[in-house]
Amino acid sequence: MALSRHCHRLRATMPRAAAYSLDLSQYELLKIRREGLASQWRRPRAPRWDILMSFMEHFSEIWLFKGMSPEHSGKLASIASEETVARGGVVFSEGDEGNGFYAVISGQVRVYKLSVDGKEQTLHVFGPGEIFGEVPVFAGGQFPAHAAALKKSRILFFPRQPFIDLIHEDPSLALNMLAVLSQRLRQFTTLVESLSLKAVPSRLAAYLLYLAEHSKDPENVSLDISKVQLASLLGTIPETLSRVLGKMGRQGLIQSTGSRTIRLLDGTGLEELARGERK
Repeated sequence: MALSRHCHRLRATMPRAAAYSLDLSQYELLKIRREGLASQWRRPRAPRWDILMSFMEHFSEIWLFKGMSPEHSGKLASIASEETVARGGVVFSEGDEGNGFYAVISGQVRVYKLSVDGKEQTLHVFGPGEIFGEVPVFAGGQFPAHAAALKKSRILFFPRQPFIDLIHEDPSLALNMLAVLSQRLRQFTTLVESLSLKAVPSRLAAYLLYLAEHSKDPENVSLDISKVQLASLLGTIPETLSRVLGKMGRQGLIQSTGSRTIRLLDGTGLEELARGERK
């Protein structure tokens, strides 16, 4: 009965389901579970060793947790919980209580803002090894944006207060978290500058150069998100993005070699375009 009343209250305060393609029952159950972990968390008396070892293996792929001792990794694993979110599933909505943060094990999670008229602006797409929703960990408060899975994703959830308790035991966690927050601030500063001061071709050129910098093959980059999502990330619409890609191809800057693979033909030209020195 108590669970039913809680679900009813959640439905009354949530945004319209149609706006987020939301499976209410799945979202409510995940939210109730997270709230329980955050507010009623107790260290397990005898955590299953196989689960802890599985979590600790994932930690080695998460930059935030690199350099941790096995002892602290074990303690961190004991507070984490794993969730599987279906494609399109909501992880959290803007305004939800920031009672913890997340790390992506597999899949992709998109963080975005939604205007009153339903227009979306993608802020970032997170993949394996990256954390998100970390801002309220220190400041408290609510999540400032929405997060949803772009594809079926496995994520880890870390309740806020137990994580803060661990920081007191291992200060390196706080230093790593500050580094992550600083990197995120730089990303958002670049995003604001691009959206407000640069034209779409410059934004796209900068994004392709960013992919090349983080790719094993800098001359051939793969778009790990759809063109619709890329258009949202760049602050434009798919039709405009397609025209810009076509123009850059005719200029000899790039060549599309597949549905999501782009060959960079002229790195210097792309750098000039990204700086706004050419059209």
